[in-house]
Amino acid sequence: MAEESPDSAYHSNGSSLEEEAERMEDEEQERLLSYWQSVGRGHQVDVPRDMAEPIQQLTRNNNPQGRQTIPFTLIQRKEKLGDLLYEKRQYEKAKWACIKMKEKQYEQSICLGFMKLMRYICEQNSSGLYLGITIPIVTIVHTNESQSEMTQSVTVAYYLPEVLQDEPPHPFDSDIIIEEWPSTIVYSRSFRGITNEDSIMREINLLAEILESPELCLQDTFIIAGYTNPAAANRHNEIWFLQRP
Repeated sequence: MAEESPDSAYHSNGSSLEEEAERMEDEEQERLLSYWQSVGRGHQVDVPRDMAEPIQQLTRNNNPQGRQTIPFTLIQRKEKLGDLLYEKRQYEKAKWACIKMKEKQYEQSICLGFMKLMRYICEQNSSGLYLGITIPIVTIVHTNESQSEMTQSVTVAYYLPEVLQDEPPHPFDSDIIIEEWPSTIVYSRSFRGITNEDSIMREINLLAEILESPELCLQDTFIIAGYTNPAAANRHNEIWFLQRP
């Protein structure tokens, strides 16, 4: 019986290691996809199989050190008995990747919009590169004039990292539009938990009561800033009021 040469043993062992690594990679991808599909069902959203790779890539890169926070200038902090009521901030002119959604429920719109932006961030763009996470991901919402209910139309937006601001990669998805937003002053208040029509309207009314001059802000347009992904249970969010230009 012929002995196996060291070279053939090396190649055989190398191949089996590669196969094992590939198998583990596939299992991890399936586990993450299954988790997101489970969360999606809770929001009445189907997470398609082609999201498996973007989900895995985003999960691997989703560490606090790798996230870029959108820069702003703090103008004022309003406190009461040691509790922060709100912050007044200035955000400079910047480019954002935006997608308009109009699902039956707010949760469906932000989940589906976020998945489309994930594909853009995860190499489905003209650079072919992973673009990096910036926080928060924001959603522009609109209400009727009396601020008693939200409209269905929302815009989910991703701030382009500083290094991409001058020349943002083009999205492959034609629904994603690169917009330049003007310099804006916002009044921001934090809140935790799920974001839906009821919780958003509650936070809008609460901040309107706290502000000394809410009439200085837009009365029908607000921003929900999300610092954790829509799959998280106890999300960190902010409600932003936009000062009139």
